[in-house]
Amino acid sequence: MRLLLAEDEKDLSRVLVTILQHNHYTVDPVFDGEDALAYLESGLYDAAILDIMMPKMDGITVLKRARAKGVRIPILMLTAKAEVDDKVLGLESGANDYLTKPFATKELLARIRAMTRSRDAQDSSLCFADLSLNRATFELSGSSGSVRLPNKEYQMMELLMQNPHHVISTERFMEKIWGLDSEAELNVVWVYISYLRKKIASLSSRVQIRSNRNLGYSLEDADDQKAAP
Repeated sequence: MRLLLAEDEKDLSRVLVTILQHNHYTVDPVFDGEDALAYLESGLYDAAILDIMMPKMDGITVLKRARAKGVRIPILMLTAKAEVDDKVLGLESGANDYLTKPFATKELLARIRAMTRSRDAQDSSLCFADLSLNRATFELSGSSGSVRLPNKEYQMMELLMQNPHHVISTERFMEKIWGLDSEAELNVVWVYISYLRKKIASLSSRVQIRSNRNLGYSLEDADDQKAAP
């Protein structure tokens, strides 16, 4: 899951990025309101965390403009303002939740899970053919066992299993998993695809990740291919 973190205190931002990445989120940090709005409008994010007091544009303005432009992802306001009126303003402006500083890491993670759970109505696992992906434990399971996927492999497999038979471009993988500002080369996607193929094979699965030249990759059931005329 990809999160946008808009927090102008860079030390706090670094801490939050580390915590979130450790918990299998991909995080893009920005440090002012103008960048936060631009990133939100990209459509790449599953949820966002916005500080209220930011340079260039405050978080409430970012929130209102994002909602006005059709951004519907869950948004958590993270701020030092603890007055009831401030909380009401944030919620009435379109926030899904509101957390005041200082906060406990466990509470932040719990609130992120709660607000994204309703968005996905997310099942605990995704299934395709003879594979299942547990979204709580990050385990990929097949007929001969299971394997826990590291962060980026998990995110790639989740994206594939959410869109079986659909071609996902290399650029889409890069945007969704590595982020807009990543300096990684495009061939890193092929490297991670090869890791996933080996793990799928180790599970004795009939699922295949098919390469579509110059287009991208799709998740396919080998039995379907055999049955096709």
